[in-house]
Amino acid sequence: MELRDLTANDLDAVTDNRRRAFGPVPEAFQRRWVEMVTPTLDAGRYLGLFDGPRLVATSRINDFTQYWHGRPISLGGVASVTVAPEDRGRGAGRTLMLATLDRCARLGHPVSALYPATTHIYRSLGWEHAGAMHRAVLAAEALRTIRRTEDVQVSRVGPEDAERVVSVLRAVHLATRACGPVCWDAAVWRGWLGNEDDFVYLAHDGLLVYRWQGEDLEVPVLVAASEATARTLWSLVGSSASIARSVHAVVAPDDPVFWLVGDRPKDQVGQTRWMFRVVDLAAAIRARGFPPGVTLDTVVQIDDPQRPGNSGPWHLSVSGGAATAEPAGTLPLTMPVLTAGAFSALFCGVPATTLRRTGGLTGPEDGDAALDTAFQARPYMLDHF
Repeated sequence: MELRDLTANDLDAVTDNRRRAFGPVPEAFQRRWVEMVTPTLDAGRYLGLFDGPRLVATSRINDFTQYWHGRPISLGGVASVTVAPEDRGRGAGRTLMLATLDRCARLGHPVSALYPATTHIYRSLGWEHAGAMHRAVLAAEALRTIRRTEDVQVSRVGPEDAERVVSVLRAVHLATRACGPVCWDAAVWRGWLGNEDDFVYLAHDGLLVYRWQGEDLEVPVLVAASEATARTLWSLVGSSASIARSVHAVVAPDDPVFWLVGDRPKDQVGQTRWMFRVVDLAAAIRARGFPPGVTLDTVVQIDDPQRPGNSGPWHLSVSGGAATAEPAGTLPLTMPVLTAGAFSALFCGVPATTLRRTGGLTGPEDGDAALDTAFQARPYMLDHF
């Protein structure tokens, strides 16, 4: 089989593979999809595996900025992974994902993430479950009780405001010390802001996107950096309670809406899990944000057969909200040993005790609490890709 970058001439075959893998694609969605993926072709972000002239498998790498404790890091968001049904079980998926991992590195992404249709193949290559996209079902009437505390100005926005939208999103993630959310670039937002079914409002430190779904409201985005803006945007959603019964909102796990509503006897929140992988260990640690005031000075051993440059003993040093990872010189007699997947999970805040009980972390346990404190996070995403 031959691996090569896809071109515009391959999009019909890609569409056919997507339909065979994921089912029918509505015409309107197909048009938007073509507009979105076309720029990735020339950028070397859409890979295809071919058996002669026939397309066997595909993967696309989105160019994202992800945030960890408010600090931005370049992330390769892997999507559109398909394998033709007649080629499944022949190793095509593994070949494709190894190439995708290498391409993430070539594109300069220290980390990668994906939403898995299956876990086994990605786990075998170093991706590991790390976070979720949380979707809450809220009573519209409960949101109507949220009161504004200040007169926050909001404005309707369209495609011409894409750069402003991206700027506000980034500022909110920085201000809230967010862990996990990603930002699309202005070009993608420009396409979304042209969707007549989406209603978008922008504040100086917040963004709301909502749409009608029958008698309910969908809120794919509502972020705010201050109490006043959070109250303003959620109350705007709640103002439709005379028509809408429920609001289906993508939220952070500790979203302020759960503390702004009145009664909260239980939460109705579903999770769509995503997996994460450290691609370039030293660059990833250098770019990641850490909790201010936390310090760490330790040596760990990493076992990463797919990325040999990550393997070996590393001296991790955390201070002042930042960190470094350097190849270790003087080694302790024994040290914690982590698989690539376990280190990727630790990077995202999965506790050491969990990793030990999965077999991904072995060796002395006396430094586990320090690792947990340094890497603490409750990561989430607001976007599915």
